[in-house]
Amino acid sequence: MNFTRWSARLPGTQRRAAARTEHSASPAPRGDSSVPAARAEHLTGPAAPTAAVAGLAAHEVLDRIPALVALVQGPDHHLAYVNGAWTAAFGERPTGGPAREIMPELESLSLLPLLDQVLSSARPRTVKSRKAPGGRSYTFTCTPVDGLGGPGTSGGVLIFAADVTDHAEAAERLRASERSQRETAVTLQRSLLPQELEEPDDLRVAATYHPGGTEAAVGGDWYDVITLGGGRTALVIGDVMGRGVRAAAVMGQLRTAVRAYARLDLPPHEVLQLLDGLATEIDANQIATCAYAVHDPNEGRLVYASAGHLPILVRDENGTVHRAAEPTGPPLGTGGWLHASGSVPLGPGSTAVLYTDGLVERRGEDIDHGVTALEVALAGATGSPQVVCDRLVRSAGVTADHDDDVAVLVLQHPARTGPDSELFRNAALELLGGVEAAPRARAFASGVLASWRFPPDLHDLGVLAASELVANSLQHGTPPMRLRLRRTDRRLIIEVTDGDDHLPRRRRAEPADEAGRGIAIVATIATNWGSRRTPGGGKAVWCEFTLPQL
Repeated sequence: MNFTRWSARLPGTQRRAAARTEHSASPAPRGDSSVPAARAEHLTGPAAPTAAVAGLAAHEVLDRIPALVALVQGPDHHLAYVNGAWTAAFGERPTGGPAREIMPELESLSLLPLLDQVLSSARPRTVKSRKAPGGRSYTFTCTPVDGLGGPGTSGGVLIFAADVTDHAEAAERLRASERSQRETAVTLQRSLLPQELEEPDDLRVAATYHPGGTEAAVGGDWYDVITLGGGRTALVIGDVMGRGVRAAAVMGQLRTAVRAYARLDLPPHEVLQLLDGLATEIDANQIATCAYAVHDPNEGRLVYASAGHLPILVRDENGTVHRAAEPTGPPLGTGGWLHASGSVPLGPGSTAVLYTDGLVERRGEDIDHGVTALEVALAGATGSPQVVCDRLVRSAGVTADHDDDVAVLVLQHPARTGPDSELFRNAALELLGGVEAAPRARAFASGVLASWRFPPDLHDLGVLAASELVANSLQHGTPPMRLRLRRTDRRLIIEVTDGDDHLPRRRRAEPADEAGRGIAIVATIATNWGSRRTPGGGKAVWCEFTLPQL
């Protein structure tokens, strides 16, 4: 079917064809005046009136705009022109003189060096939100202008200032609000951390915390020092992933749980096992890393377990830095993992450092490089634990605008000499069992306490406690058995170990009972007492007496 022929009959087709012909028509040949009437009227009609912008002088335009405008000329910046807005803002300014003398506002705004730069470089410069003497804020744009005075004259600078006071005040209010929110957030974070670290007898400890960045979000870094009794100390550091109040809240719950679990005097890996289950219950989507360690001065070692945390660093008495090796399990909150404990020597003269990843992690760098750099810094950092803390933070380049929270915990086992060494003493006796074990233990305790020159009342209480603990071990425990006496500058510690892992408990003995009063007597006369299972099986039962302070 011929659509071309039939399409000519459709309504409107002829009008559209005529329009296409009109727009695509080529100019008529010379001498041919056959132009459609409508087209001819459009081409020959009068032009629309336009404003004579080209006839206006430049200063007439500049005088009418609300922005501040000034024009200076030459190397001395002689004032050539100021508009009314500039005069209204800063007062009358006579033209002709150097701007340094007749425009003091340029000096107070530090714009004169900027004018020199624009004139020498022939490139525009902008400074944002400068506060003028009158209290208003302006953004200044300085643009080079050539040939102001005609041929052969030097160039000048056009100064254009836009009033941004409202924007500057709004930005300042926003910054003030952010500072207030950040102060509140940091206060919240610090309130969840220990206000004062516990001070163990055998260790010297210090810690520092630096909030990361300038935003209001808080982090989840925390640390703690927990005295377990019997001369042992637990040390913990952790980091909840993410930022914000939620991370801080999870951190607070985990820290509280660590203190509760530590009172059970469990091995480090069992503490982490309990924390792992708790972290899952708190928030299944929130994970945290944690390192938990226990120091026993009798063993001279730091026993630890790690849940995805960075390795503990220890500098020995010779200055050599050791990195605590495996085992390291996955972070808390992942579930389904059995953690294990490891140990690292921590004898007299040693320093250990526990830290979070904000101290060693940098964008674009392997975190192992940061740990290696921290080892180098620790090798050369001497002094008190607080001094070591500060030096490690400085060596890592941590500043106020650091992008991550940083927590550092430093502990030292000091090597005591001279008079101090007399205040820290140990004595131990192997108990072979039999009817003579109890009298030998009483005689040993009496002799040791007398040699340590304790007052008579404390001497007698110590002998009684040692006798009761030994009698309890002989009746309910199994070999091997040992009596250990230890004194520090603050307390006397008496401990008995044996091969049975059944922990004693304090109970009320009935009048007809022939047993059950030993632990009750010890708990009554001692300042504190407790028991724990020992590695490899067995238990330790201890008590301690606070020494009178001279």
